[in-house]
Amino acid sequence: MSTYVYGITASSHPGLLEGMGGVGDPARPVRIVKEGELAAVVSDAPEDLRPKRRELLAHQNVLAEVGAAGCVLPMRFGSVAPDDDSVTAVLAERAEHYQERLRALDGRVEYNVKANHDEEAVLHHVMAGNPEIRALAEANRQADGGSYDDKIRLGEMVADAVRAQEAEDGVAVQRALEPAADAVSVGPESTGWLANVSFLVPRDAAGDFMAAVDRVREDMPHLEVRLNGPLPPYSFVEPGPAEPASATAGGADAGMG
Repeated sequence: MSTYVYGITASSHPGLLEGMGGVGDPARPVRIVKEGELAAVVSDAPEDLRPKRRELLAHQNVLAEVGAAGCVLPMRFGSVAPDDDSVTAVLAERAEHYQERLRALDGRVEYNVKANHDEEAVLHHVMAGNPEIRALAEANRQADGGSYDDKIRLGEMVADAVRAQEAEDGVAVQRALEPAADAVSVGPESTGWLANVSFLVPRDAAGDFMAAVDRVREDMPHLEVRLNGPLPPYSFVEPGPAEPASATAGGADAGMG
């Protein structure tokens, strides 16, 4: 049976509890596979593994349980190796890389910040900051809405101003939070978010980071800011060398490393 890999940690990790439920229905018991100074948190891999809510939560819960007691390098959902021997082979092959990452990420957690515009608030914001838009809007109002061309021109000016504000605010959010973090990872752009950034934060400085997020909300009230964390440092586990001895389960684009 294939081996499902949740994460990699030090073999001396104090929280390597075996037997808790992992992915699968029924839940596959979690076990520990060790190789030298490293250990992998694994279970048997279900044959029909799919990225359903229950499975995603099971993956996250195992990592949260292990991460609460010490540093763990989280694997993406769907990371599967052919068997336990393949896992130990990867641990041996990439030992230097994994040990460096464990040292670098020890005592740190990830916070993800997403931001977008409150539509009504940003319109007020760009109007307040653009005299030309205000003047045209007032002229149109006094002319019972203005001509068709003037309406089109006003709409284009507002749309351009909002796009410019999105770019400006995306940079501003990241710059405002960077000083409170040890590292930053910019996530993929997605519809509706003008910022999607992950921050690596010392666990004992999490309060300072959350306070910085609150200041962003206060300073930029035209933004809706969503904070998710603390999380295992998914965005800061850099790829190891060479091709992993792993296969993808259930079509998930993930491998061990």
